[in-house]
Amino acid sequence: MPPSIRKIKTVRNKSRLEKNVKKIKLTRLFFLGTGLLFLLLGYYLSTSTTFQTKNSSGSLPNQVVSFVSEPVKIDKNLTNYSQNEFELKEPPERIIIPKLEIDLTVKEAKVVKGYWEVFPDKAGFGLGSAYPSDESGNQVIFAHAREGLFLPLRGAKIGQKIFVLTSDKWYSYTISDIKEVLPTQIEVIAPTQDPILTLYTCSGYADSKRLIVVAKRDQ
Repeated sequence: MPPSIRKIKTVRNKSRLEKNVKKIKLTRLFFLGTGLLFLLLGYYLSTSTTFQTKNSSGSLPNQVVSFVSEPVKIDKNLTNYSQNEFELKEPPERIIIPKLEIDLTVKEAKVVKGYWEVFPDKAGFGLGSAYPSDESGNQVIFAHAREGLFLPLRGAKIGQKIFVLTSDKWYSYTISDIKEVLPTQIEVIAPTQDPILTLYTCSGYADSKRLIVVAKRDQ
């Protein structure tokens, strides 16, 4: 074979090899980019807290209510209250969990068209649930699962103390139960015979579950 032809074939083979290498690199970049995209999507979903409950008819709402920017839909039974009755009671204004380094302002979360308000920078006390001074009932306080709010609840342990302060008194509670539930399990915020405190926030993959911390009031 003449040298000129051999040289041409060598150049062609080299060109094909370079093209194959380029295709391999592009394929790797494509899969790397796709993997990165899924990781970013997972992170976004894990930081976008959601809350979902049954509506008054017992069926699920058509879509998940965003816990980040939207109010929280509650059971119809919790809206049957007298505003005048609430005005005579002292609501919780602060919650402290020393072991978890939680010290938050608590604000009354009013019911607006069947929804509890959700606050971006403080905990909410669900109007319709029990007050600290009540001798029975379930006092419900909630907040985002974020740094500076209820994210440290993931480290809660049975036996830890919780303190709820009103304008003129403080109440002591001891954690008695910790569990994860589905958003549809709204019985966790139902009224109770004994005076208890229920804290909840989002948990699980993509905030698909709710972290529930139940505490009994100390005598």
